[in-house]
Amino acid sequence: MDTPQASQRDARQNAGVRVGISSCLLGEPVRFDGNHKRNAYLCDVLGQWFEWVPQCPETAIGLGVPRAPIHLRRVGGQIRIVGTRNPDLDVTDALAGHAERFARRHADLDGYIFKKDSPSCGLDRVRVYDADGTNATRDGSGGFAATLRRFFPQLPMEEEGRLGDQRLRENFVQRVFVHHRWRRLQQAGLTPAAMVEFHAVHKLLLMAHDPQAYRQLGRMVARAGSETLDTLAAEYFPALMGALSTPASIGRHVNVLQHIAGYFRADLDADDRVELTELIEAYRAGLVPLVVPITLINHYLRRHPQPYVQRQVYLEPYPRELKLRNI
Repeated sequence: MDTPQASQRDARQNAGVRVGISSCLLGEPVRFDGNHKRNAYLCDVLGQWFEWVPQCPETAIGLGVPRAPIHLRRVGGQIRIVGTRNPDLDVTDALAGHAERFARRHADLDGYIFKKDSPSCGLDRVRVYDADGTNATRDGSGGFAATLRRFFPQLPMEEEGRLGDQRLRENFVQRVFVHHRWRRLQQAGLTPAAMVEFHAVHKLLLMAHDPQAYRQLGRMVARAGSETLDTLAAEYFPALMGALSTPASIGRHVNVLQHIAGYFRADLDADDRVELTELIEAYRAGLVPLVVPITLINHYLRRHPQPYVQRQVYLEPYPRELKLRNI
């Protein structure tokens, strides 16, 4: 059982995981109507592990609280962000300019969580109205969010609404910690050996998400030491984050679990092998969560060490306490 001291140590080890967030989600009363949209899960759970970088782009560009609402409109072949009651109020360029300045100041982010449906912060499916303010379609992006996505194409980004889905939530948190490890690696000074080691410990995680990318990235890393490292890293990291952006399926998790089980073939007795096989199949059938077979694997690793498997991020892609809280 983890002690409070161990939890505090883990938190210190993960300090510096900086994640941008819409200020209203932290309970700040910055919305157009003077209210907030505090999200208890973000504040009370993820807030223990992430160093929040809150931002309300609308107040940052000088819009008051309360204020007249804004929305996206198609105007002259463009999508502009204008006042719902006064379309002469156009904040499109102000939001984009603020996003550029924010991106330059906060190049050390490891993720971002946006308020869904917002004309400034919504990532996708934001309402876009016709020029006269009618006939909305859901095919827009908030002005601030869209600009940040252009500046940080590899940065894990999500809307708080989608984080209610456990698979999407787990995938987002997982990618945030991968991004953080890569950023720390670059800060320490990227070397061919360090890049090879980084890839080595993420192999099974990649296998669970995208077996084809797993093979492609392996061939890519094999070139470390034979070409310019910065060029290789600029090719490797976007491919890595792209592969991880799609949540791993149950079938691919099962393949990885069976792959790991193969390492114990010579060490486990018949009963232990049956127990592991049955738990993997129970996970496949949806009877137990992924943490159950992984917990058994970690138990077997303590009895029968397997250095390659023990190094794998797949077994603990984020702090154990988050896993126990079902993130």
